[in-house]
Amino acid sequence: MDLTGEERIAAPREAVWAALNDPETLKACIPGCQSLTQTSPTELEATVKIKIGPVSATFKGEVTLSNLNPPESYTIAGEGKGGIAGFAKGGADVKLTDEGAETLLAYTVRAEIGGKLAQLGSRLIDSTSKKLAAQFFADLGTRLNGGVA
Repeated sequence: MDLTGEERIAAPREAVWAALNDPETLKACIPGCQSLTQTSPTELEATVKIKIGPVSATFKGEVTLSNLNPPESYTIAGEGKGGIAGFAKGGADVKLTDEGAETLLAYTVRAEIGGKLAQLGSRLIDSTSKKLAAQFFADLGTRLNGGVA
């Protein structure tokens, strides 16, 4: 599965970069995130509970940041295991661009799933992925503008 998109965030690029690298902000913004712990400057461990169609699972996994070019871009890669529900692994390239007082965040995601999740069909997986991404960016925007996500 591939997913690309752009989000306009009403905050300066440095603030968006800081938020994208802050475990507390990410935990608050990632839908279903139960825990997120930074284990090194470029590694995190996460537990996320999601529901896709009839399958609900808790995924535990690791995330690694690479190709760091602050405050402009990075690559994020991760892998999670959800027990009988299956696994998910993939990565994303994230790029931040100044647009006046706002920041344009462009992303390209590549993901692979297996197990029961893979049997659900690509349309359901794609629509759920887009919904989760939209929720993440809405919560991130709210948090960056002084609200609580």
